[in-house]
Amino acid sequence: MRNIIGLALAVAAGLSFGGLSGTAPASADTITIAHSTWVGYGPLYIAKEKGFFAKNGVDVDLVVMEDPKERFPTLMADQIQMIASTVDTALLYMKKPDDYQYVVAIDDSNGGDGIVASKDITSIAGLKGKQVAVNEGSVSEFYLNVLLAKAGLQESDLNVVNMTAGDAGSAFVSKRVDAAVTWEPWLSKGKATDHGHLLVDSSTTPGLITDALIAKTAWVKAHEKEVAGIVKSWNEAVAYYRSNPDESIAIMAKGVGGWLKDPKDFKDTLTGIKFYGADDNKTFFGTKDKPGPLTQTVQEAIDVWSSHGKVQVKTTPAQLIDYDFVNQ
Repeated sequence: MRNIIGLALAVAAGLSFGGLSGTAPASADTITIAHSTWVGYGPLYIAKEKGFFAKNGVDVDLVVMEDPKERFPTLMADQIQMIASTVDTALLYMKKPDDYQYVVAIDDSNGGDGIVASKDITSIAGLKGKQVAVNEGSVSEFYLNVLLAKAGLQESDLNVVNMTAGDAGSAFVSKRVDAAVTWEPWLSKGKATDHGHLLVDSSTTPGLITDALIAKTAWVKAHEKEVAGIVKSWNEAVAYYRSNPDESIAIMAKGVGGWLKDPKDFKDTLTGIKFYGADDNKTFFGTKDKPGPLTQTVQEAIDVWSSHGKVQVKTTPAQLIDYDFVNQ
């Protein structure tokens, strides 16, 4: 879910996934799913470790690729087949109105993202004219803009300071900005200061900061059986986690690795998200005839990034959401 700038991967020169995943390069029949280091992607490793992918007829290779500026071009070059990413981020890399498809939602920020602010700022409207640190072009900026619109404001009403989410949180703690759009652990650190408090967090906007598995539309149409197997495996992995949390957390922490390699850190970070299982996805996606909340999330993302001049084509939620696989 997170735009953490990581390894520099030379797409033009070709990628060595073995160097990232610690395994041999994937075979032609292997489906490679790229993701950043984020707790929400953990069930992918349950699906691999417990054999759900294999049982459902798919060979999956999971690779860590931190920067979306590398993930999406690599997807378009057909060097990977799927990306785990926030719904809004995909819009920034589209060249055609139906380049991508969202095939299954995987996690939702449920308090893990938010805004910390000085105590004299008691509402979103109170951010007007204030120095607000936010990572431009990231899901944090998308989140901020949705909240501003509901308060009748625009980003131009603020004095925006462009920083990564971690730097934004640090800047707020050290009193260098009036507010910061960030995530844990900086939300807790910010509200623990003498000068700050938690202005709002993502628990008030369910479905807004959501990760999904995303693939090229042409690839989905050519690999419907494989996509169905991946979606089924994801849902089974979430169900397994819910029945076996301790074992699952150990598997997920080891698989995702990085700053989440310690099961305790992984478990602590889990409190800020919600995994989407089979029933959750049916509700969130809805159907083509009766769309669910995902349609609103996609539309809000289109509106925000279009207003910033960052969407290169005109598109609609209906062109990007594949309802079939979650409803099988």
